[in-house]
Amino acid sequence: MITGELKNKIDGLWLTFASSGLVNPLDVIEQITYLMFIHDLSEADDRKSKEAVMLGLSYKSIFKPEVAIGDRTVYGELLKWSVFRDKPAVQMYGILQDSVFPFIKNLHADKDSAYSKYMSDAIFKIPTPNALSKIVASLDEIFELIKKSDSVDAKGDVYEYLLSKIAQSGLNGQFRTPRHIIKMMVDMMRPAPDDVICDPACGTSGFLVAAGEYLKEHHKEDIFFDRSKREHYMSGTFHGYDMDRTMLRIGAMNMMTHGVDNPFIEYRDSLSDQNPDSEKYSLILANPPFKGSLDNDTVSADLLKVCKTKKTELLFLALFLRMLRGGGRCACIVPDGVLFGSSTAHKAIRKELIEKHRLQAVVSMPSGVFKPYAGVSTAVLVFTKTDHGGTDKVWFYDMKADGFSLDDKRTEVKENDIPDIVARFHNLQGEQDRARTEQSFLVDKREIVENDYDLSINKYKKTEYVAEQYPEPKEILADIRELENEITAGLAELEELL
Repeated sequence: MITGELKNKIDGLWLTFASSGLVNPLDVIEQITYLMFIHDLSEADDRKSKEAVMLGLSYKSIFKPEVAIGDRTVYGELLKWSVFRDKPAVQMYGILQDSVFPFIKNLHADKDSAYSKYMSDAIFKIPTPNALSKIVASLDEIFELIKKSDSVDAKGDVYEYLLSKIAQSGLNGQFRTPRHIIKMMVDMMRPAPDDVICDPACGTSGFLVAAGEYLKEHHKEDIFFDRSKREHYMSGTFHGYDMDRTMLRIGAMNMMTHGVDNPFIEYRDSLSDQNPDSEKYSLILANPPFKGSLDNDTVSADLLKVCKTKKTELLFLALFLRMLRGGGRCACIVPDGVLFGSSTAHKAIRKELIEKHRLQAVVSMPSGVFKPYAGVSTAVLVFTKTDHGGTDKVWFYDMKADGFSLDDKRTEVKENDIPDIVARFHNLQGEQDRARTEQSFLVDKREIVENDYDLSINKYKKTEYVAEQYPEPKEILADIRELENEITAGLAELEELL
């Protein structure tokens, strides 16, 4: 969550846009994202250049001495944030409008790449040099605060706060999944260098970015010193789909800023016949939209065969099973209703997961995790596609704290179950003897089947009741009389004073 001075700076930046005539939240976010991307390009280029010098490697800067912009060339250094920000307002405006913006629109050599597709129609909309000067100055202050922030992903938090300002996002489900929840899911799944990863409702590509960061941290040598694996990482690992071009544009820039040159990010209605993907991915990480219903006519027919419903949260589970290859894994967020809903479709998808595939874990999360945007209770489902069963025991965990308060403020607190969740998930053998009164435990498939495939943790959790010891009625009456005598004596003293 964004708080304090950083929040105030972003609010001030928003007002600067409004006072310059840009009031559409989507336009504002797009323009801020472009400028943040330009800043990050400059910083990333400087960092890679320094790393190359330290390692004794050659490095070809994107800000080369002569950069072609249309039918002319410009001095590459002039396109860097650190250079043009110090120019007078009118000159800076001209550089941004005539050189920097065309440069980033044509930055990717592959014209079929996600970046090229979603940047091709990008428009520079900041109206005046004076407005641009104020905006750049505000962003410089924001970048400095981000550097000083204790947050592990302050920039992601800034994105989240910006997205919260889009009023219609509450209807479209376009809120960023909290970074620490994404990281928990990625840490549970432990992506490998040869994985093909997909988020069919990718938004700003938060899950894909986190998976990429995990791979860089845990498989750096494999990715960067093996040519074929490096190529796979840059162009074959990450796939994301969404129906909002603004989100796709932000997502493509987000991935490129995090060092992934050519992710496959595409405009697509994942639930429709537009999506032909079948048995393609080895890992799916997702928090699909689960608000509202769809018209059956727009939904792919093979998904309706698994569970005939209009509810997006059930259809996405059917979709994940179709998109995963044999042995492919999935960690996804679902609303609590998926776990215990009594409709035919709810039962059908739970039965499908348990009987035909391998359901491994259900992590129930408290309702405050998505505040202040939504108070819905959710859970993380972890399963593997097998097509021939394999569910033996299902691991349940009752998350009570995620490191932040569960009110609208979401301030940081000491209580945090996430490290325990990740550690226990990777040592399920140690969970065998855990009692049902504990925070986590295993449940036999047989028992789940007997309970109509109900996956709510409360169905299996046992509560220990400790008998309360109360005084005898005579003792209570004696205490009451004593209090009454004290009150009477006190009133008598007051009367004497009057």
